[in-house]
Formats: sequence, C-alpha cells, structure tokens
Amino acid sequence: MDVIQQNVRVAFDYPVYFTTGVFAPENPVLREVLTRTDDPLPVDMLVVVDSGVAAAHPTLMQDIERYHRACRDIVHLAGPILTVPGGEQSKNEPRVLTLVQDAIHVAALCRHSFVMAVGGGAVLDVVGYAAAIAHRGIRLIRVPTTVLAQDDSAVGVKNGVNAFGKKNYLGTFAAPFAVIDDFAFLTTLDDRDWLGGVSEAVKAALIKDAAFFDDLEQQVGRLVARDAEVMQQVVRRSAALHLSHIATGGDPFELGSSRPLDFGHWAAHRLEHLTSHRLRHGEAVAIGVALDSTYSCLSGFLPEADWRRIVDLLLALRLPLYTDELGAHLDVTDHPWSVLRGLAEFREHLGGQLTIRLLHGIGRAFDVHDIDLAVMIRSIEILKRVHEGGSAAAAAGHLLVATPSRGPS
Repeated sequence: MDVIQQNVRVAFDYPVYFTTGVFAPENPVLREVLTRTDDPLPVDMLVVVDSGVAAAHPTLMQDIERYHRACRDIVHLAGPILTVPGGEQSKNEPRVLTLVQDAIHVAALCRHSFVMAVGGGAVLDVVGYAAAIAHRGIRLIRVPTTVLAQDDSAVGVKNGVNAFGKKNYLGTFAAPFAVIDDFAFLTTLDDRDWLGGVSEAVKAALIKDAAFFDDLEQQVGRLVARDAEVMQQVVRRSAALHLSHIATGGDPFELGSSRPLDFGHWAAHRLEHLTSHRLRHGEAVAIGVALDSTYSCLSGFLPEADWRRIVDLLLALRLPLYTDELGAHLDVTDHPWSVLRGLAEFREHLGGQLTIRLLHGIGRAFDVHDIDLAVMIRSIEILKRVHEGGSAAAAAGHLLVATPSRGPS
C-alpha cells in the first residue's frame, strides 16, 4: 500500500466590532475592516439589505450610498443595493438565494471583493451561503440587525438555507471577513424580537457561565423595559461566549458528534418547521432550552431549584415554553408531525451518534447519547402545566424526581 498523508492547517482570523452608526462616514469601523488587506484600493463591494430592516430604517439605503460616496477612496459600490425579504421564509425560498447569486455574478465580484449582508439572521445565512459558494468563497461582512443575530448566529462560521423541510440542510462552514454589531439597528425591533434573541444568551449562560445567568436574572426587568445599555452588555457577553467556544472548543466545523452551542436546538429546529415558522427561532430555542432543562431535572441530573430558576427566567423574559405542536403525536416517535422526530433529524444533521447536551447545574453542561422517550414526553407534559399555570411553581409538584441530583458522570 502506498499512501501520502497530507495535513493542512488553516487559521481563521476575523474581528467582531460593537458600534453605533456604522454607515456614518466619520465612523472608523468599516474603513478599518476594508483596509485589513494589502489589496489595491478601492475594493469592490455588493451590499444586500433585509427589506424589513430597510423599511424600519427609512434612510438606510441613502446612508449606505452616502458612505460609499464619501469613502470612494477605499470602496466602490459594485452594483445597486439589493434588497431581499427577511425572516425564515428567505431560507425556504430558492428564489432569494438565486437573486443574491445573480447580483454577485452581474457585479463581477472576485474572491478579493466583498459582499456585505445587512439584516437578521436568516438573511445573513442566505447571503453568506451565496458568498461562500461563489468562486468558492467571496469575503463576507455581516452587519446583523437583531438581538439574536448579534448575540449568536452572526458571530459564528456557519451559513445555510433550508431544504426538504429541514433546517439548514444546505450550507457551508465559512468564517466571515468581519462582523459589525451596530446597536442602532436594535432600537426599531418589536418587543417580540427584542426579547426573543435573549434566549440564545440564556442558553450560552446555562452551558458555560453561571455568573452570566445570575446577571440575566438581576437585569431581566431592565431587559423587558428595553434598557438599551443593558441589552448591549448582554449581546456583547453572549457573543463573547459563542466566539470563545468556536475558538477553543476544538471542533469549530463540527466534525465530531457534540454540538454544545446547540443546547435545546434539536426541539427548536423541529418546532420551527412544525409551526411553519410561526415560532421565531429565539422563541423555539426558549422552548427547547426549557424542555432539555426539564428532562435534565426529571432524569435526576439537574437540581429542582436550578430548574425553577431557568423556567422562571424564561417566563420573566416573556418567552414561550410550550406550543400545541410540542404536545402533538407523542405516541409515534417518527410521526411526520411529532417533535420527537427531531431527535433523529438532529443526529442525521451532525452525523455520528446522537449527542444531546444536558445540565448538571447552571453553567455545568454535559453530553448524553441516549434519550428516554418516556421521560421526554413527561417533560413536555410538565411544560404544558407551566404554560397553563404561568410559573415553575405551578408544575413543580409534578416533577417527582425519584433520585437525588447526580453529580458529573
């Protein structure tokens, strides 16, 4: 046998900026991003904007054009600003991806050009996927405009679109060239999106940072009251936790079977599909986090006191913990409209053995490879009681944990 064993190491280095008013010509952030390379200036750029963001910020298109005119020494607008519909439907409809691909082609962008995506997480996913597969990769600048995108999805290395009724079935691992969190975009979010994105911060705190969870509990009133300063702190800390895991977790491109940052997501992704995306991603994540926390408690891993804190924080953030689709068709695991089918889809998406993250305590997570469906169904029933009663106390008597909380295994 004759074998040549090749080892290739590639380092990815990208900054995540936190600022306000990125398209003001006097703001130095974008200039710093575009001059990170030794390429001749000005560089070519195509800008794609979420139509919902454009509507919420009536001067945005003019601000972008004004920036490019004022900074023509460093950047050239390679084509008209493209607007595309936002929301999860943009990931479901192939025409949106085609629109972006056509614009990249018509603009004659090369691998040293830039595509800038301005919008919510779904638009960033679509545009990022288009940029990653054009010429096998065009430089991508993400400007996320929602709490969820700023504190989680935009700072990672994944892009994707939905297909075959499955979340992110088509996608790439491709690090962005830069991420710019502009807090000004958060001011126009409705209350649902303002708080929905905090579910990802709660998730990150639960698996990685108990002190952060404490802070979220203390600041929940100010978050609900739309305190911009507190939200900026939450966004930055959550983003930092996500970035730290990507950099130090040992598996940035998810080659293994464990996906720690997807705590609660096996059910969340399934519920988005089952509700035809009536549930937004952050809301589905809140239900998924509550479900796996309840399962952890019923299985004897998570102390009931911690479970109460988790449930009460999610409720205080006005996030849903139950939807009718969660409790439907639980008697048939692979029923096409059962949430339990999400376990098989989660394993298939990652590959290898099923790996679900659970909790030993707040800030202390671990992996399991088997799920007791009877306990999971009971967990769903508990969440229904919480939903009907409006507090963890309404269902705490039904937990009936038979064994004391187990230590780390």
